[in-house]
Amino acid sequence: MIYIFTFVALTIILLGYIKIAKTLNIVDRPNNRSSHQYVTVRGGGIIFPIAAVLWYFFYGQIAPWIIVALLIIAFISFIDDIIPLKSSGRMLVHIVATTILLWQIQVFDLPWHTVILIYILTLGWINAFNFMDGINGITGIYGLVSLCTFLWLNRSINFISTELLITMIISTLVFLFFNFRRRAKTFAGDVGSVSLAFLLAWFMISLIIRTGRVEYILFFCVYGIDSVVTVLMRLAHRENIFKAHRTHLYQFLSNEYKWSHTKVALIYGLIQLTINITVILSITNNWMNFFVLLFSIIVLSAAYLIIRYKIQKAINWKYSY
Repeated sequence: MIYIFTFVALTIILLGYIKIAKTLNIVDRPNNRSSHQYVTVRGGGIIFPIAAVLWYFFYGQIAPWIIVALLIIAFISFIDDIIPLKSSGRMLVHIVATTILLWQIQVFDLPWHTVILIYILTLGWINAFNFMDGINGITGIYGLVSLCTFLWLNRSINFISTELLITMIISTLVFLFFNFRRRAKTFAGDVGSVSLAFLLAWFMISLIIRTGRVEYILFFCVYGIDSVVTVLMRLAHRENIFKAHRTHLYQFLSNEYKWSHTKVALIYGLIQLTINITVILSITNNWMNFFVLLFSIIVLSAAYLIIRYKIQKAINWKYSY
């Protein structure tokens, strides 16, 4: 019954937000760097932190400081959706929220070099996830794949609240109803992509700590590889990596290759789902270890580079200096 209430409540909240956002002009207007062609409400992903708050009050007020950190990072991201903020200010808030998260799940009990690595990876993941939110459906589909994977593993490992995972899946489905279409009713905005990335980081770190299997990091490899390679290429071509751009592979496919947003989003989601299933089977059957993890990352990165090269060649893409 609570899940039905959550679904109805989040749907009503998002409908109300879309109406208010239109009135207050909280919208994305297309420009030469955009992947959309219509004025669209921004910030519909606000239902992700709202869903987490609903879970907090419905299920015994668990992990209060993580919810506080989530609300802090969601608030600054929503402000950034309305009035663009300096990257330094946003990063400071991300560091504060990440610090609270790592403190709450006892990461600081680990060796100092491990703590630093987790800091870097968490902050990188949050920003990478935000960068990847550029076409209809991709954030929702990728988030749904990740959440469903965590839910499946949680049946046997029990590393996070099952109710929280289900609540977040419901919020993602509600968001996708308004976003996963040719002409989206709303975009996630920074508030949505950053909040969802923060929650996924929580689940991933908890899973790795609970099992001691760092190989689960491959659950994020599709976004990770696309983001890291794109940043490195832009740096190599002397581009400002903080400026808006259209040089992720998914942007080439949707903008220059003219594939529909929904098709590209589904492809990204299905590739990650296939990898997730392979990782789970590999760990279950003891086929996976750290060296296999490194080999897998190398192979996946090579495959990505080959596909990217072929796409750029087909569209005759050239970087501007």
